[in-house]
Amino acid sequence: MNKELLQKAATQARGLAIDAVHACSSGHLGLPLGAAEIGSVLFGDALSLNPDEPRWVNRDRFILSAGHGSMFIYSWLHLAGFDLPLEELKNFRQLHSKTPGHPEYKETPGVECTTGPLGQGVGNGVGFAISGKMAAAKYNTAEHKIIDNHIVVLAGDGCLQEGVAQEASALAGHLKLDNLILFYDSNDVTLDAMAEKSQSEDTAARYEAMGWDVATIDGHDFDAISKAYAAAKAATGKPQLIVCKTEIGRGIPEVAGTSAGHGEGGAKYAESARKGLGLPEETFYVSDEVREYFAAKKAERVSAYEAWLETYSAWKSANGELAAQLEAGASAPVDVDALFAAIPVTGDDTKAATRASGSSVLQPIAKARPELISGSADLHGSTKNYIKDGGDFLPGNETGRNLLFGIREHAMGALMNGIAYDGIFRASGATFMVFADYCRPSIRLAALAGLPTIYIFTHDSVGVGEDGPTHQPVETVSGLRVIPNLDVIRPGDAEETAGAFVAAMERLDGPTMLSLTRQNIPNIGAASAEERRKGVLKGGYVIKKETAELETILIATGSELQHAVKAADELGAGTRVVSMPSMFRFDAQSDEYKESVLPKACTKRIAIEAGVSGLWYKYVGTEGKVIGIDRFGISAPGDTVMEILGMSAANVVKVAK
Repeated sequence: MNKELLQKAATQARGLAIDAVHACSSGHLGLPLGAAEIGSVLFGDALSLNPDEPRWVNRDRFILSAGHGSMFIYSWLHLAGFDLPLEELKNFRQLHSKTPGHPEYKETPGVECTTGPLGQGVGNGVGFAISGKMAAAKYNTAEHKIIDNHIVVLAGDGCLQEGVAQEASALAGHLKLDNLILFYDSNDVTLDAMAEKSQSEDTAARYEAMGWDVATIDGHDFDAISKAYAAAKAATGKPQLIVCKTEIGRGIPEVAGTSAGHGEGGAKYAESARKGLGLPEETFYVSDEVREYFAAKKAERVSAYEAWLETYSAWKSANGELAAQLEAGASAPVDVDALFAAIPVTGDDTKAATRASGSSVLQPIAKARPELISGSADLHGSTKNYIKDGGDFLPGNETGRNLLFGIREHAMGALMNGIAYDGIFRASGATFMVFADYCRPSIRLAALAGLPTIYIFTHDSVGVGEDGPTHQPVETVSGLRVIPNLDVIRPGDAEETAGAFVAAMERLDGPTMLSLTRQNIPNIGAASAEERRKGVLKGGYVIKKETAELETILIATGSELQHAVKAADELGAGTRVVSMPSMFRFDAQSDEYKESVLPKACTKRIAIEAGVSGLWYKYVGTEGKVIGIDRFGISAPGDTVMEILGMSAANVVKVAK
């Protein structure tokens, strides 16, 4: 480790951050300046990377949880030799640049995940660590170790104050994830005030109590950082926390060590700061000797990667089937017809909750797709999404395919995202629908980043019954449908449930949420099993076609589909029933297909769903009616609640007439 050059690199990285934030009068200088020595040790010496292969499977993953300090990671990725030219640093926070205001997955080579909402990166890091443990257990052999990387997260006070970080950290300690190293940039400052105004706990003691090893160091001391990191990498049996005492905004004396140093407040002192740091007047300056040092370091890293490739090649020759699985990862194409063929058809006389149907569907899918893992927030017995014979992921059994998240919905979402970002396994997780709001921030980020996560959320309506309005999600399903790029599928019987699971597996460019019932509902024999299954893939389809001139269209989803079909029998031959399990998918169909399902000429339309009514008006129009529930529920048996709140065939007939 060349401390002299690493110090120069740290100083010049501070200059890059100052200049970028000054140029656009926007951004956060505190962390990039305060943690510059940490970045210098990691990117200038310690991390195992190949900038030319940013998705190399055995790379160390670096996650900036404190994503507001994005110029930290942009500066160090640039210096380390990733495909991030200096011009992109000059375009910080500008339209179409590779340096957006907060780090974004797929936008910048070397950025592992989309961070910004504080604490999410900590949860993502735990997900990466789980994925790494699973991959090592599954793919390493006695002859060849191809996966032995570490997950490195940099977080600040704001991240560790957020509940999601604590949920995730507790689980990491319990699971003994010793491939996880968390750097805590402890500068005693938050945005509004000094940290003492809002926190007084002993963070080190708290992490020790959660099963972590903890070291506290001077975050500006190269030897201390390097020694602590080496010890953390060598440690076994526990995740590692390195508390780095730092000075926020170091390099700008006017704001350093104060809450004013957090944001762009120090940027106005750019000229004097540059001079004080010993930098020339030239902005975005990097010296030749620093460039040469990082070029030599990159060559070392490429050489290490090439040596790993030799090991990987020998492993691949000996383990062809495993290699095919690893290389395909979570993005392996899905043969829809083959998956459907693997799922037994249920009889039309079947009456079952779609959560139970989902359990039956999950098993053959899990057998056919070894990359799929499943988890639950302490509700496997109710959500029915346990992979039978898959085993539990626990210390000593890292090949387990079932994750026990505990009562930690927020962490579940963030961990699933981390697994999805890693791209080796396909993450699914379950809870009750009403608790979706506990993990909504993570769901939103999955949609934003285009992650193929799968949510299996059950107990999806007032049909929950006796648990009462606290557990009856009248607004939740529609509230999730408005998240861009999130596909919410609410199947209406066992065969539509098969279609929903296959649709979720088929989709690789964003998350899918399956909305499943607690209560039993009948199979809908008005259409064949194939029509119902494949109808889900289109989002909406005609499940019962009129046999005379079209007069009325009934639109329904989920457990209310049965009522629309029954009402159509009474309303007569001119009534069509459209099943609409997924608005997202239906809206993506061609105009011609949508017209074939919902012809504009028929304006007498009624939609029914046991939830808020608002979104359905785009399908029924101004002349149509929606039978919904625009109030909270009732504590009573589910059938009683449904009847009182108008979820019945009789009410559909009444409204139609």
